[in-house]
Amino acid sequence: MVYFKTIFLDAALTFIKELNPKISQKLLDKIQEAEGSNNPKIFKKLRDHIWEFRLRYGFTQIRLLAFWDKSDNENILVVATHGFMKKTDKVPGNEFIRAKNIREKYFESKNKMHGKNSHESLYP
Repeated sequence: MVYFKTIFLDAALTFIKELNPKISQKLLDKIQEAEGSNNPKIFKKLRDHIWEFRLRYGFTQIRLLAFWDKSDNENILVVATHGFMKKTDKVPGNEFIRAKNIREKYFESKNKMHGKNSHESLYP
């Protein structure tokens, strides 16, 4: 069973492509695993509608921030915004704010295309 489909914004794709190919493949495998299992050890909610795909590789933690787009009942998407590497468990505030801003712009753009006033109406 597939719980959601992941799409990658340009910054997320760039991040993945710049990783070592072995790490990149492992991250993509983990994302695919999360799509089929919704495992919180791989895909975890942070706060304010922002989630993270998690991968530990050696002493480095790879993070890919994302958010849900449930506006189409048939295609539930997770939109990956961007990624980064870190050495601590905490997500840096600037990375979290960046993901929130991207989410806001994504829904503003989508709402303009569909004539909606508020992205909050997309969430039941």
